Amino acid sequence: MQQTSLPFPFDIVFQMVYNRQMNNQDSYSPDWAPENADDAFAVRVRKGVEVPGKKPLDSVKRTGLNTEDYVNGVLERNKTILGRTITLIESNSATHQHTARTVLQELLPHTGNSLRVGITGVPGAGKSTLIEALGCHLIDLGRKVAVLAVDPSSSISKGSILGDKTRMEKLSRRPECFIRPSPAGGTLGGVTRKSRETVLVCEAAGYDVILIETVGVGQSEITVRSMTDFFLLVTISGAGDELQGIKKGVIELADALLVNKADGDNKLRALSAKNEYAMALKYLTPATRGWETRAHTCSALTGDGIPQLWDMVAEFEERTRASGVFAQRRSGQALEWVHSMVDDYLRESFYGNSFIKKQLESIKENVLGGTLLPTTAAENLINDYLLFKR
Repeated sequence: MQQTSLPFPFDIVFQMVYNRQMNNQDSYSPDWAPENADDAFAVRVRKGVEVPGKKPLDSVKRTGLNTEDYVNGVLERNKTILGRTITLIESNSATHQHTARTVLQELLPHTGNSLRVGITGVPGAGKSTLIEALGCHLIDLGRKVAVLAVDPSSSISKGSILGDKTRMEKLSRRPECFIRPSPAGGTLGGVTRKSRETVLVCEAAGYDVILIETVGVGQSEITVRSMTDFFLLVTISGAGDELQGIKKGVIELADALLVNKADGDNKLRALSAKNEYAMALKYLTPATRGWETRAHTCSALTGDGIPQLWDMVAEFEERTRASGVFAQRRSGQALEWVHSMVDDYLRESFYGNSFIKKQLESIKENVLGGTLLPTTAAENLINDYLLFKR
């Protein structure tokens, strides 16, 4: 006998929730329920939980935040407004970008008080699990942690799949932590263009440890190096020749190499891989002056080695601050940021130029047809662009 089911009245439920918010009722009973409903009825409207010192969600403006709203919300550590501020920064709208710059300028005096740690590595190395274990350990030590997890983007929508929100389940429940997945958007190296601004906003919100996870594609990781204080490379054992598994150029950027998943039957292999890396590091120039790049093992699953890992990072910070290398690196990064923004502007201005777009079609045909040298094509495009801009 075929069973029939009635369509679920989503419109009624949504109206019920809306009425609940507007009327601010204290009743726990739903505004609507099917006839003869029992305790198995799933739809309930529950009173929200108020966090001491935090504004309730209903008090946050849904639309039309001004500069003062953004700045005050970030400084008051309102996570809702913090998230909206980052969304504002990531927007490509000219109006949003102008507002974002104003907000960042207001927040600038409150930034720079964190330790920025970049974490990259081969796919499957357990970076997200490591960040969760490390983040929980830091919170237990009394630190406030922000995680900027750059997610792989959809090839169609260019949006983030928000995978790290689900992988870091324990860490995401800690009120001292803020996790922000951002779409990589095809950016080489997996770091979004706006990541530097996002770091500043998180610092202004009082997060004193910023963990930046990248997709870990193994290319252009210098982008991560250019915006962090400490750079950690995560790898695993049992993936063939350990020294060939990661490009030498990436290893040269790292302040430490971490062999993850050192537990169970894999522990001995992890220790062996660590020893191989330690030998190789002796022949490479350290990434940070006055600091010797080290190799370690840990198990993000069991937590073994996590406290020792952070002790090493803390030692790095203490030594580099005392020697002045820490401040010098921050200053150099600020200048690199300027150059990066100029490069981005010039690229967008060039390829977004309407005249250049028309020229590209004919030049493309000539280059592919073998009648025009690529070097000549590039020179012609640049000359045309300069003449057009005059």
